[in-house]
Amino acid sequence: MTRNHQPDQADFRVILPEDIDWNPFPAFPPGARLAVLVGHPTEPGPYVVRVKVPDGTKLMPHKHPEDRIYTVMSGVFYIGLGETFDGDKVKAYPPGSVIVLPGETWHFHWAKSGEYVTQVTAIGPRIYRCSRALLVSIVRSRS
Repeated sequence: MTRNHQPDQADFRVILPEDIDWNPFPAFPPGARLAVLVGHPTEPGPYVVRVKVPDGTKLMPHKHPEDRIYTVMSGVFYIGLGETFDGDKVKAYPPGSVIVLPGETWHFHWAKSGEYVTQVTAIGPRIYRCSRALLVSIVRSRS
């Protein structure tokens, strides 16, 4: 019997931490990085990415249409819910925490106490929707 595999999952393979290819992502603030580990986030099917955010960096309110599962790999992950960034509303999650974020949920992140790395598991295609305030700040930072 032939087994149909999900995209990028037909062969056994291992991704070691030192082999992760971190890249800038246009929707992220400078210094934040994204690494695609499994799958193709812009295409239908499951994917796994890691996000590395340096100390003090804020990711302004945004949402994704797909449900996401975040696993905190290192550092402390601060996340808040809502369309407006509010540092008093973020909650801290230590390494090993798993956060289930339903699709279409406005949220924001803050590397409040140092760099963090999260692993995101979801089913694509990934779409990043941000608030008007974030769009304005991205445009200003690139001018």
